[in-house]
Amino acid sequence: MNSTMLDEQLLTQLRVDLLAASRRVPTRRHIIQTWELSSVERWFFPDGSSLVCKIATAPFTGEATVLRALNNRQAPVPLLDGYTMRPDGVGMLMEDLGEPRRPATSAEVAATARWVHATAGIPNLPTFDEAGLARLPEQGLDALDELRRQGRFIHDAKGIEAVLQRLAATAQHRADGAERPPFGLCHGEFHRTSLHVSRTGCRLVDWAKAFTGPGLLDLATWFGTRTSTEPRLLARLIKAYVAAGGHPDAEVDRGGLPAVRWALGWHRVWAAWWLLTTAAAGHYQASADRRHTDVVLRQLRAAVDLLGAPPLLNTSRPSPTAGRSS
Repeated sequence: MNSTMLDEQLLTQLRVDLLAASRRVPTRRHIIQTWELSSVERWFFPDGSSLVCKIATAPFTGEATVLRALNNRQAPVPLLDGYTMRPDGVGMLMEDLGEPRRPATSAEVAATARWVHATAGIPNLPTFDEAGLARLPEQGLDALDELRRQGRFIHDAKGIEAVLQRLAATAQHRADGAERPPFGLCHGEFHRTSLHVSRTGCRLVDWAKAFTGPGLLDLATWFGTRTSTEPRLLARLIKAYVAAGGHPDAEVDRGGLPAVRWALGWHRVWAAWWLLTTAAAGHYQASADRRHTDVVLRQLRAAVDLLGAPPLLNTSRPSPTAGRSS
């Protein structure tokens, strides 16, 4: 299995590409953040200016395309100074927004979400419409099969499989209303660290997981998945969103559930699907499998409770090596 881990060779190649394109050489670099799939640095130049350099590998290579489209629409996002693409990674030089001055207010959160979801026509983004959401549990099962074929995700694999099967049985019904407004551009990582408030205003950063889909998933994302769900907090955010000019249908029931439960449940399905599919594609090291299985199982169990997926009488499933009937 090929691994797409961000390594020093890729970092060096993309840095060289960016330097050649910009024709500027920084006097020093300061690492802001680095992990196995991306690196963010601040580059300082002789004239006293600075830019942020972000380098990422798959599956996070689409951010430059999204930023370029949003820059063309003068959206409140970082200005893209330049970028370079290689088959296994992307390098970007972006406006340096400096350090954030304070957390975003609830009004800023709501107003930002409103303009994001009103944006349409960003090309080549994944789409999670009604059919797309309904497929997520089955696609998660396919990814789990692939991981088990690789000898991975052994810990709690049967538990993950059983919960995904329960969700698959009710997914078509619960996905109803996914295309009801607000439906459009979604940030995908809409949380506190992505909303940057500085002297220049409120900007939304980190667009690597952008997609087209239900805006309610973005609003649910604001609260993360590491703690217990707080429906009352999401209900309050949705009200603020509507008051800020967001589509009033954000408060309307869908899939036979209140909007808040629908959004929180499907966000957890989407988050678990993302982790399973990216792990199956080789984007995470096997050493993280135990931690990731715990995360996936926690998210899926919460999704079952929120979406009301009933228990199955028969949870048997062909072994991963036997394949599945179409």
